[in-house]
Amino acid sequence: MIVDVMSHDSMATRIQGQIGASASKRRYVRSLFGRIAGRYDLTNDVMSMGRHRAWKRFAIGLAEIHDGHVVLDLAAGTGDFAIRTAHEFPGATVLAADLTWEMMATGRARKKAQVVQWLQCDATHLPLPDQSVDRVLIGYGLRNFPDLDWCIGEILRCLAPGGRLVSLDFGRAEPEWLDRWYLRYLDLSTSAAGWLLHRDAESYRYIPESLRQYPAQRGVTELMQRHGFIRCGHIDLVYGAMAINFGQAPG
Repeated sequence: MIVDVMSHDSMATRIQGQIGASASKRRYVRSLFGRIAGRYDLTNDVMSMGRHRAWKRFAIGLAEIHDGHVVLDLAAGTGDFAIRTAHEFPGATVLAADLTWEMMATGRARKKAQVVQWLQCDATHLPLPDQSVDRVLIGYGLRNFPDLDWCIGEILRCLAPGGRLVSLDFGRAEPEWLDRWYLRYLDLSTSAAGWLLHRDAESYRYIPESLRQYPAQRGVTELMQRHGFIRCGHIDLVYGAMAINFGQAPG
């Protein structure tokens, strides 16, 4: 596939226009993930060279899940975090929540997915009582929320005192020259992966464009602190190209 610079720039402008406002971003994300659901897991393996599995195991370990906990995999997609957690901690109750029913349908068809409770919902309005969840896991989801500030507060509302949020997502690399190179690499590699796996160059070009509008690991840490999370921090992976954010509800 050959895509010239003008095509890349036009694609970027179009995507940025559709994810710049909360309502349009919600529609765009819902449509995008509906289209790619069938090959989403394969694409994760290809683009991370299988490393996402180790990163998710690390994130689950940071959550310190115990028997009796209620664990929410938010923006669950095909339920990777949820299914892993349910089988590693059979004494926990595990919920998988996502906006896109096609992603959840793909997840529910996975082996051993029946141990998870599936819930279609919007992260801006979680249909859960206050302080009803002990752990929230998010895999590549924070960038997709239409109103990240509001959603962080909604997650805190649902967390029990002492509950934890652990999120794995793309990050921003350091130093600055490496970050510029990294974003350019994502521009090209995601366009190629989208075309090869979905015959749609735009389908994964969303990743770098959403990352450009995302506060990334340091901004998310600050946002969590402003909402009242304690013991907040982040762990950089691959020089910050990937990162894990974490924090605890007070009490």
